[in-house]
Amino acid sequence: MSFYWVKTNSFIKRVFSKYCWDIPNNEKKIYLTFDDGPTPEITDWVLSELKKFDAKATFFCIGKNIKANLSLFEKLITDGHSIGNHTMNHVNGWKSNNNDYIENVKNCAAVLEKEKTCNLIFRPPYGKIKKAQSKILRKLGYKIIMWDVLSADFDQTITPEKCLENVTKNVKSGSVIVFHDSIKASPNLKFALPKTLHFLKENGYTFDIIH
Repeated sequence: MSFYWVKTNSFIKRVFSKYCWDIPNNEKKIYLTFDDGPTPEITDWVLSELKKFDAKATFFCIGKNIKANLSLFEKLITDGHSIGNHTMNHVNGWKSNNNDYIENVKNCAAVLEKEKTCNLIFRPPYGKIKKAQSKILRKLGYKIIMWDVLSADFDQTITPEKCLENVTKNVKSGSVIVFHDSIKASPNLKFALPKTLHFLKENGYTFDIIH
């Protein structure tokens, strides 16, 4: 498995300070985010779990998945969640020509605009984006949203219990937390998300969305 930080290092946050890693506050607000959907059955299940806890979240959606699952995407909006751009085809910025990458983001933006959703928030797939790509997107008005806590639900080498622990041991007021509403992540997600929601509620955290 590739190296990743479960808790984003404070040095990284300082070096890449133009990105949003967390949203500090004194109100115990945290920001749940879900990447890669909408995915039939998985996203439906996530919405059901969030509703049980009256929790709102931010979904960074892939354009091709929106087009393939329009009614499910519309349910995200109806339920009051925030929507962000996650490229049209889940592209890795480090491996992409800058023009192609920006075009891919714009293609996803066109899908979002067609669905009357145009928050200028963007999360690069894999968290990988070149400096030049970031600069262009920020000039277009995008806020680039990274994360403070990675559940690592996508990592099929860790246990569901470890996925849960990744969140509960590292969350703090202002944390941006990443889960994935994808088939690959679903075994860890289906164990960790309900318990995470319960833990956060029990410990006085509230849920907010990113605009």
